[in-house]
Amino acid sequence: MEKLEGLQAPQFTLPNEKGEKVSLSDFEGKKYVILYFYPKDATPGCTTQACDFRDAYQDFSNLNAVILGVSPDNEASHQRFIEKQGLPFSLLVDEKHEVAEKYGVWKLKKMFGKEYMGIERSTFLIDPTGTVVKEWRKVKVAGHIEEAFATLEQLTKA
Repeated sequence: MEKLEGLQAPQFTLPNEKGEKVSLSDFEGKKYVILYFYPKDATPGCTTQACDFRDAYQDFSNLNAVILGVSPDNEASHQRFIEKQGLPFSLLVDEKHEVAEKYGVWKLKKMFGKEYMGIERSTFLIDPTGTVVKEWRKVKVAGHIEEAFATLEQLTKA
């Protein structure tokens, strides 16, 4: 997959955990978007990542950013995950992984000798004009939220 940095972010409309339609265009001209793709609700790495974003949510909000998580899980799974972890942001349902494919994060993965298709943990920082200003692929959870926040902070001070 070619890099998306510097390009217009692929547009999408997906249902959130409440079945409400959320489109990237909803935020154009208004907010930065932290769009993060993760493999599965309520798994250890994904829970840590979601809780890290939860804990930094106010800091991101103060810099005019909205956080959106995306995985192939359904609305009910997202609702349980949000309630259990107290997440203050929406999780989007991409059951057919169409948006994951647009962003180039639907990949062949290997675990315990088995190959399967799944989400490669990735984050995209999209500015109010709809441009991808930074992308992180093959994200390691530890330290990632701090790096994303520092990048956003630099952009908003520029």
